Amino acid sequence: MNKEDITQDQTQTDVNEEVTETEEVVEEVEPASEETLTEEQQRISELEAKLEEASQKNLRLQADYDNFRRRTREEQAASLKYKSQSLLEQLLPALDNFERALKTEATNDQTKTLIQGMEMVYRQLADALKQEGLTEIPSVGQTFDPNLHQAVMQVEDSESESNTVIEELQKGYMLKDRVIRPAMVKVNA
Repeated sequence: MNKEDITQDQTQTDVNEEVTETEEVVEEVEPASEETLTEEQQRISELEAKLEEASQKNLRLQADYDNFRRRTREEQAASLKYKSQSLLEQLLPALDNFERALKTEATNDQTKTLIQGMEMVYRQLADALKQEGLTEIPSVGQTFDPNLHQAVMQVEDSESESNTVIEELQKGYMLKDRVIRPAMVKVNA
């Protein structure tokens, strides 16, 4: 073999070795890229799961906040609706005393004048309480309702139906739709 053939043969061998090395490198890269791709897919899946979890958490927080705002509005509305309840509860005994005082009979002119003045004050007080939403609970002749009436006595009366209120011993009052004091009543058995 001549020198040219040897060089050509040597070059061919070098090329074959490089091709073999390149194939080995490609083979090494391909499994590594599959691993990398699988790791990236896992990472993407993990991130998607975290994103979904964060989205769900955000939705729950938003719903909780909306519920909180709704409850706060309802509490404020109830607070405004019944703002005068404690004052009315404190004034009811005074109202009862006015009614008892007005039931007394006047024996002379001076007493009659005093009772007329008390009636005027009583009417003003009653009107102011009605404007705040105070109403009397109807009792006499009504069917006994434990939500509105407090039975303190029970009698047998053949003229009235069973479970009917016969007499009101103390007036009951409601503030708008809430009972603030049930009526004390005598009920037919």
